[in-house]
Amino acid sequence: MLLAGSLLTLAGCSDSGSNTSSKTSPSPTAVSPSPSSTVDAEDAAVLAAYQSSWDAQTQAYGKASSAGTDLKKNTTLRALFDIEHDLEVMRKAGQVTTGKPVINPKVVKVTAAKIPTATVTDCIDTTHWILTDKDSKKPVPLPTTRLIKYVSTATLEMWGKTWMVTKLTAQEQAC
Repeated sequence: MLLAGSLLTLAGCSDSGSNTSSKTSPSPTAVSPSPSSTVDAEDAAVLAAYQSSWDAQTQAYGKASSAGTDLKKNTTLRALFDIEHDLEVMRKAGQVTTGKPVINPKVVKVTAAKIPTATVTDCIDTTHWILTDKDSKKPVPLPTTRLIKYVSTATLEMWGKTWMVTKLTAQEQAC
């Protein structure tokens, strides 16, 4: 689950599938007058979608609900399922988050295909993103062994003209 991966993996949850390929470089036969600016623009679009997804997640976790957020704008499939599951667990426990995570994403791979894909790695810092009891406003005790800064991998796919986060994977690795 994402929150388990974000706040609680911090206690050690992970998903084993991750892509570690390096970024592909533009083809030397590209027609574009400036292949590097094309790659940079694509990376920027991927990172903008990733950031938008995180902004919406942070807002949703802050109220334990995706209602009224832009979560579905750039997040879909398994990633959205995991987030919605986390939000349900939080609602039942009477918990929300306060503060914000600090992210530092990097595009490591963009693959041109019928459905283009991108892989983003990130170091998520949850130092100031606190799981809190909604009523008492007090922090929820979490295991002291949890990772506060951890590696995360995201997979995105191009749907029409929009990059969509399809999978978020928290690693059991500090960064």
